[in-house]
Amino acid sequence: MSPRALLTLTVLPERYAICRLDAHADGPQWAARGQFVSISRTPDELSIVCLEANVPADVAHAPGWRILKCEGPLDYALAGIMASLAEPLADVGVPIFPIATHDTDYILVKEQHLETAINALTGYGHAVRA
Repeated sequence: MSPRALLTLTVLPERYAICRLDAHADGPQWAARGQFVSISRTPDELSIVCLEANVPADVAHAPGWRILKCEGPLDYALAGIMASLAEPLADVGVPIFPIATHDTDYILVKEQHLETAINALTGYGHAVRA
């Protein structure tokens, strides 16, 4: 059995939204403002995570998300990073929306679950800076 990955995470201070646009839509300028933005395009949709305050009222979105950032950069050779985050959160019933970048991983949780998420992650052995 390999040792579990223990990480240091930082809670970003802002509230975020997960938006869904048409697959053929151009990347909107309103989404680009802010410290964290994630844009993914598939044949079915354009998915954007951005500051909740930037999202126009007529855009389909799920508001009220908070972001926990893994302090990185993370080594690609590390196994089980996302599992070490997802498992304790699943055990306490916290839904997640994970995002990976070149350097690190991010976990989005609904704001009403943030305290439960922090407690579950620290109980597992992770360090969380709120």
